[in-house]
Amino acid sequence: MDEKLDLSKLSFEQLEDLLREKKEQERTQALQKRVAYESIRAELLCKVEQRVRAVAQEVKGLFDFIVGETGAFYDVMKEYGQLRKADQMSFLIPSENFRIEVKTNKVKKFDERADVAASRLIEFLQDWIKQSDKGSDDPMYQLAMTLLERNKYGDLDYKSISKLYELEQQFNSSEYSDIMQLFRESNIVEGTATNFYFWEKSGLGVWRKIEPSFNRL
Repeated sequence: MDEKLDLSKLSFEQLEDLLREKKEQERTQALQKRVAYESIRAELLCKVEQRVRAVAQEVKGLFDFIVGETGAFYDVMKEYGQLRKADQMSFLIPSENFRIEVKTNKVKKFDERADVAASRLIEFLQDWIKQSDKGSDDPMYQLAMTLLERNKYGDLDYKSISKLYELEQQFNSSEYSDIMQLFRESNIVEGTATNFYFWEKSGLGVWRKIEPSFNRL
């Protein structure tokens, strides 16, 4: 075994060399740990990305399959008079232990005037915070900007815009009121949202949803 180094016998230059060597060893070890960490992270991301993309593509295929099959069956139901009324869009396809529910509902949307209103509102809010002591940290500004956020399809949310109407008295501005009126006038378009639900009967005879969602597992 090597004898313990007696630092008291070393010169100042030798001590400096030892310190420099120690720091270099620590730097090398830290670099090795960082390289190892980044390698593990890259491997994890690669594996997860491959699985997620594969499953996402499979789910997209499942969605297209369900839309096509239920759409074709809807035409059959219509032809054989299985719909309660001509304009019925929601329906149920049951079996003893499994059933498919196709549910539609009207969704309120906005026409192109809403885009103009949104641009005007952003300009209004930017001018408004210049006169606010809190600037962009003002809760009123942050709330209004949050309500202007669009969904993944790039559309304004009807419920969020409706909450902007409630702020009209608080802003107390003719410009803000004009913008809200433009939003109201643009709300003339209705779309249809279709959702698919799947049910299975448990051993106790209770119907439970089958939810093919990662976050529902």
